[in-house]
Amino acid sequence: MHQLAQSAAQVPGESTQQAIGYPTLFVLVALGALVPVIPTGALVSTAAVVAFHQDSLPFGLLLVFGVSSLAAFAGDLALYWLGRRGVSSRNGSRWLEALRRRASPERLAQAQRKLDEHGVLVLVVSRLLPGGRIPVMLACLLAELPLRRFARGDAPACLAWAATYGLIGILGGSLFSDPWKGVVLAVALTVAISAAPSLWRRLRG
Repeated sequence: MHQLAQSAAQVPGESTQQAIGYPTLFVLVALGALVPVIPTGALVSTAAVVAFHQDSLPFGLLLVFGVSSLAAFAGDLALYWLGRRGVSSRNGSRWLEALRRRASPERLAQAQRKLDEHGVLVLVVSRLLPGGRIPVMLACLLAELPLRRFARGDAPACLAWAATYGLIGILGGSLFSDPWKGVVLAVALTVAISAAPSLWRRLRG
């Protein structure tokens, strides 16, 4: 009876954590597609570390992957739809102007060349490269790509992105028995990945 009582006391705690955690993860990742200050990659990796140490393994990891990829896809579609309204409007929009400010002319020109050469498949690579998503999205907007065609290329891109950062979280969770240590490692890896391109450009310069 004592063991049964302990088990009953533990289950609601994890269930409550999941009930709050997954919707929060969805909202933050979707908002992160619109607002660049939210570290969405670190969020996914952290969620994967926590799911790795839960009793619901591997169901929890699959939920992290599904929620993250769906949220990223929804956020990308929302941002692209807002950008298309700016392209079709005579005065543009603040969303389109924000995208222009976040993409340098050199990177935009490179994204436009890649889009001409490879089509929407370039979205998959752009999602995995830090800072690569916005120039390619802006190139798609300026090329007046229909929302449906953009969605066809963005769906596998979001799946690949969620899988990549989920694997980083699994790595951190598997190396340490304490979840917080795995979270620290996962966050450090995502920060290093995000900073690597700008550091490389500075070294080349």
